[in-house]
Amino acid sequence: MTMTMENEKLRVRNINEELLSNNWYLLKKVTFDYKKENEEWETQSREVYDRGNGATILLYNRQKQTVVLTKQFRMPTYQNGNESGMLIETCAGLLDKETPEESILRETREETGYQVNRVQKVGEAYMSPGSVTELLYFFVAEYTEDLLEGQGGGLEEEQENIEVIELPFHKALDMIQTGEIRDGKTIMLLQYVQIHGLLKVKKKLQKPLHILVAGPYRSGTNDDPKLIEQHVQFMNEIALQVYELGHLPVLGEWYALPIIATAGSTNIGDEIFNRIFHPSSVRLLDHCNAVLRVGGASQGADEMVKVAREKGLQVYKRIEDIPLVVKTMDKKSNQVCI
Repeated sequence: MTMTMENEKLRVRNINEELLSNNWYLLKKVTFDYKKENEEWETQSREVYDRGNGATILLYNRQKQTVVLTKQFRMPTYQNGNESGMLIETCAGLLDKETPEESILRETREETGYQVNRVQKVGEAYMSPGSVTELLYFFVAEYTEDLLEGQGGGLEEEQENIEVIELPFHKALDMIQTGEIRDGKTIMLLQYVQIHGLLKVKKKLQKPLHILVAGPYRSGTNDDPKLIEQHVQFMNEIALQVYELGHLPVLGEWYALPIIATAGSTNIGDEIFNRIFHPSSVRLLDHCNAVLRVGGASQGADEMVKVAREKGLQVYKRIEDIPLVVKTMDKKSNQVCI
């Protein structure tokens, strides 16, 4: 039987609210009777956090194929696994006795510095309905450079220290996959722009990637040759898996070690070794599309990841995240092609 809205309202009675805190916003304990499917009434209680409603917006530029996001410290994420506490988000804020449109125009100016004139509402959603009352209104708007009237960054009196980030649209989408963007409202708006074709998504070539496998070499071995050999063997096995996915793997060690030996190195860590080993991997990154970070702690491997990101390369942390190259059949030769 379909339940009407009026019938739904009749399922709750005897609502009692107890104020637990009003230090910042309102935290209440709400006790009520709820009618179950078997028509029995059951007393339940929930904690409800009322911080008002909010609005969020994604700014996009068709000509440059870019979006504007913000980056700021979020203590709740810091306490739940986000090591830096920094979060990349769409511009957002509470309504503050304004309409959603008025609020988001103000927030856009304060946080990003852009004075947009028109916004398009694309929806509204409860973001954490199990405990928070907030209804969030979603908007998108086009921006151009001539609309930039300030530096943004938020309001100092509200202790907002916001960094404004302009990203290529395809890069922002990739950052969802890598986990660099983990904010719900941001993911929803980026996917809205993608689904509705407001910006173009670069089609990924179905060609093999050249992937540098970066992992520990000397780290944790005390330069024990057997342990170093085990590290290399581990990375070789990972490289084989990458190859089976249709890509071309490479280890920096494959290039560096023969050259180091030819140059006359006699010990790991001597002058010749240090002059060639790490720099050769940095040079190699100029010829790679991506890096796969594997294994345990390694300052050198972490440096490869850092350099790769600076060069705009894809960084994978799990082999499961590497796409499988689509194989097709060449009709003329009847051979499988990658």
